[in-house]
Amino acid sequence: MEELARESISLLASASAKAPLAAGPRLGSVGAVFIMLKSALGAGLLNFPWAFERAGGVRSAVTVELISLVFLISGLVILGYSSSISGRCTYQAVVKELCGPAIGQLCEVCFIFNLFMISVAFLVIVNDQLEKLCDSLFELVTGSPKSEMPYHVYTDHRLALLLLCVFLILPLSASKEIHIQKYISVLGTLAATYLTVAIIVKYHTRPAVPVHNTPLFSSGFSSWASMFSVIPTICFGFQCHEASIAIYSSMENQRLSHWVLISVVAMIICLVIYSLTGVYGYLTFGQQVEADILMSYASHDVLMLVARLLFGVSIITIYPIVVLLGRSVIQDPLLSWWQRRGDVAKAQLESRSRYTLTVAWVTATLLIAVFVPDISKVIGVIGGISAFFIFIFPGLCLVFAMRSEPVSCRTRVFLTVWGVVTLICGAFIFGQSTTVAVMQLLGKI
Repeated sequence: MEELARESISLLASASAKAPLAAGPRLGSVGAVFIMLKSALGAGLLNFPWAFERAGGVRSAVTVELISLVFLISGLVILGYSSSISGRCTYQAVVKELCGPAIGQLCEVCFIFNLFMISVAFLVIVNDQLEKLCDSLFELVTGSPKSEMPYHVYTDHRLALLLLCVFLILPLSASKEIHIQKYISVLGTLAATYLTVAIIVKYHTRPAVPVHNTPLFSSGFSSWASMFSVIPTICFGFQCHEASIAIYSSMENQRLSHWVLISVVAMIICLVIYSLTGVYGYLTFGQQVEADILMSYASHDVLMLVARLLFGVSIITIYPIVVLLGRSVIQDPLLSWWQRRGDVAKAQLESRSRYTLTVAWVTATLLIAVFVPDISKVIGVIGGISAFFIFIFPGLCLVFAMRSEPVSCRTRVFLTVWGVVTLICGAFIFGQSTTVAVMQLLGKI
């Protein structure tokens, strides 16, 4: 074990020496932590109280979180190490450099599909909040409960979502560069923190008489199956791995030991925020908790009305960033292919392809969000794809890296075995969660 420890220290030192140099201003430690928090804290937070209910109680859910945290941190460390030895600064480039072109292309496909489904989840959340806001406005204007609201096309929240996409989201997404990101980068973290505090406040100010069955733990085979079923939600919630390589490559201090500290701090803060939201949301509503926790509160609740507005605005401003990232992966090879086949100017090709891809992306995600309104089903699909970025690709990178890195035989065997274990866990999570999610979408279960 002492020899293995010494070899690990030398491995970290050699990786730091080969760390890629990024141009421009360098990123400090605090900035790196906050960017990772911004990447991880988002739409998944709304689903955690429901996940605690699905897991069978607080103790079961927290246990799954803690076990998953080992692999989540491990994936971040492996990706930082892979970036340092490959000299690449993006997730896809690192995978392609270490694992070969075929696996690199698979990574690009998964990257696009994951971003697409995240866009769907964003619109589902906006749709949910619009529904509650429409109910609130009706109750405020008429003084009548929402059950008495007559149906008209102009009172349908789906029409509001369509208008929002056409007149706000689509113009923002069609721009070549999303400058608004630098002005609203803190909004996602603010919305997540406000929601957690609001849920805790609502729990402590609820009626004293308990009205829900909220077990702290459950036992038996069914509880184990339930615990596995919440892993996709955890993967979706803690997912910041796609951005981790870009963050690591931009840091001023690129020692891998320092990156380990950054990863641990960011993941622990996420764990605290997600756990508090899950625990208090679940204890407030028990088995009656909705897949979107904000839908469990009354439409006229002022505290939660602010939370809806914060989350809605945050998602509307983040959605164009997701479109930009996904569109660029599709657009770049298309531009190269079109230029080889014709004499059309590059600027004209870029403009045409950008508008076409943006309209297609927004239209497709809007249609899916309208016809699949349950966010838990969407997150099930995203959680399965997230297993590639958290488990499978990091495991592959570690296995391939150990084939050429100058390390001792014992270290090579240990890290190769860990890479294979990570890979197998990711394959299992992907298969299990994707199968369940697809069956739910088809209405089989």
